[in-house]
Amino acid sequence: MPGQGSVGERVRNLRLSKHLSQAQLAGTELSDSYISLIESGKRTPTPAVVRLLASRLGCLPEYLSEGIEPEERLHLQVRVRHAELALLAGDADQALRLFGDILAAVDNDPDLAKRARWGQARALEARGDGEEAIRALEELREEAGRDRGRAGWLPVIVVLARCYRAAGDLGRTIALGESALERLAELGLLGGEEAAEVGRTLISTYLDRGDTAQARTLAERLLAASELDPTVMITAYRRASRRALEEGAGGESLYLADQALALHAGDTLTTAQARLRVASARSLLPGDATPDAATKALELLHAAEQSLSGVDVAECLIETARSKMMLGEPGAAVTIAQRVLTELASHPGGSVTVIRARLMLAQALVATGEHEEALTALRATSDELDALPPSRATARVWRELGDLFGAAGDTEAMMDAYRKALESAGLRSSPQHSNIVANLGSH
Repeated sequence: MPGQGSVGERVRNLRLSKHLSQAQLAGTELSDSYISLIESGKRTPTPAVVRLLASRLGCLPEYLSEGIEPEERLHLQVRVRHAELALLAGDADQALRLFGDILAAVDNDPDLAKRARWGQARALEARGDGEEAIRALEELREEAGRDRGRAGWLPVIVVLARCYRAAGDLGRTIALGESALERLAELGLLGGEEAAEVGRTLISTYLDRGDTAQARTLAERLLAASELDPTVMITAYRRASRRALEEGAGGESLYLADQALALHAGDTLTTAQARLRVASARSLLPGDATPDAATKALELLHAAEQSLSGVDVAECLIETARSKMMLGEPGAAVTIAQRVLTELASHPGGSVTVIRARLMLAQALVATGEHEEALTALRATSDELDALPPSRATARVWRELGDLFGAAGDTEAMMDAYRKALESAGLRSSPQHSNIVANLGSH
């Protein structure tokens, strides 16, 4: 277990265990009064003094400074990596438990603790605990703002923007996402993984806000940047890391250097770029999309699909079905949407994507004239939506559900969905305001 207490307490305990006086420990290089100040916590020894005291107390400097023996620190570092591997494998519950165990054991190692807290925040996001993830990430963001020399601001902002979008806070999402993109542009990293990730979040948020033109402009800008050769991006990350170090942003510099090393080991940009392509395809598919736009979207989606897995594949296929609808192929859209639902049946954590897939299926079934089958899909979607917390994002889905109920011929269900859309948006319908609900169906 880690050594308890402060540096001074560990010095005092070891000195007493070896029956040394303060003067004997001080020797000729230090004074006994200085040793007394260290032991009382009124002075923090420099690294050179820590090494000197460790040699006289028969321990390693790491134990005095951190309270953790090197072998134990190595074990904790391995445990952090195992937790990160669990997160990458999609086991958020196990990752959260492992990160929690690590945090309980690293009170005296701020660097390992920060890495574990960063992993814990991402595990909370992956598990769908959005509010807790935001709280943890905001703490990390605040610390990064106070201490740029040790903490990385950029990766925290990228994930935090994604969490705020999931929570339905579009304004906060855009503010954070645009600040991250501005920093990435300064560093020459618009073709990197971070830009692709925050870019897809911003594109989706612009679309949520109804700003299709801005979404398309950003998509075109980032897609062009993402075509850079990996060797060019390695050089860009190295250059950005040096710049961050010169600016005193040591935590960011270290993160960017690690990204450059990761690129040497493989194609880590592939998944991020594939997700960017899916978001970019979505920006090409509003309700009035042209066949040319739908064809271009299909090209992006086909290029992305092979590099994705799990829920990401499902999201890609939903947009593929939408493209087919725009091209006048509703039968193909039905087949694709049914495939998505079959594959998601055994995939945890895909409830929102399941809802989107059912809506896509219902839309395609209405287009093929299969209204009863469409109503079956819509009623299942209504049940699933009832389980989601109210938010602006939920309100938009209720609104779409109402439109589809109307197209399938169930007016009563349509009105109920519109009412729930109002309630999810924070409004309460009343008899005298029933015309508001009715008017929703006319737009």
